[in-house]
Amino acid sequence: MTDIHLKASTLTEALPWIKRTWGRTIVIKYGGSAMTDPVLRAHVASDIVLMKLVGINPVIVHGGGPDITAYMDLLGMPVEFQGGLRVTSDAAMEIVKMVLVGKVNKELVSAINMHGRLAVGISGEDANLIQANQLSSDLGRVGNVTNIDTTVVFNLIEDGFIPVIATVATGEDGGSFNVNADVVAGRLAADLGADKVIFLTDVDGLYADSEDKETLIRKLSIEQAEAMISGRKIGGGMIPKVSACVSALQAGVKRAHILNGTVPHALLLEVYTEEGVGTMITPVEEPWLKEEVI
Repeated sequence: MTDIHLKASTLTEALPWIKRTWGRTIVIKYGGSAMTDPVLRAHVASDIVLMKLVGINPVIVHGGGPDITAYMDLLGMPVEFQGGLRVTSDAAMEIVKMVLVGKVNKELVSAINMHGRLAVGISGEDANLIQANQLSSDLGRVGNVTNIDTTVVFNLIEDGFIPVIATVATGEDGGSFNVNADVVAGRLAADLGADKVIFLTDVDGLYADSEDKETLIRKLSIEQAEAMISGRKIGGGMIPKVSACVSALQAGVKRAHILNGTVPHALLLEVYTEEGVGTMITPVEEPWLKEEVI
């Protein structure tokens, strides 16, 4: 088969998936190297634009940990984590806001808008989108999400825009809070009635054996995902992602996915092909899941 015929075949394969996803909302948690590498960022942006142009309503949620750390180092500010969460003093919170809202958000918005006037960047403080209270006094301005008001997001979708959301929250005390982007993505997907929530990471998905890259798990249920957490088969930054997937599914989202954002066009491969890529988590165990997880 020639290259041109292969391209035509690929487009034909995508057709039924385009029809199935038309008008659906998909929340994408943007993170990992795809956030910091300009080439990968451009690939992700073009995928998001294509999804928008063929009928999906993409909603983007992002953090920006590596950039925050880099700026704190540059300014000689201490960088400290407890239990995987950044200790965020009042001074550090100003850096978090500057980086997430003023840098990372605008870089992604600009990358998307290279393809047209499509993206609007906002933070969780705009229109009180994300509200939070203090998670722990030891962590400073780290917030626990208490409420998500989706009004502004629905309005942007209705007006034909792609919302790009920086995860800075409004505090009940009137200040700002640094909140976990994985948690926000899962909560937002549920509150929007999204069809899917997708997490972009630097790995291909979940593994039955983290030391063996041949043990990638393609599909698993909520119950199996929870068993992996309790059995300590996953750890570190993957725990909040899987927990957010589980919470979103329990709240009515149909599918949750963990993909490698460093793979070119991973989003398109997942959404518009039969095989998909990465790991898919579903609400209940289905027959084809039983042999996937050891």
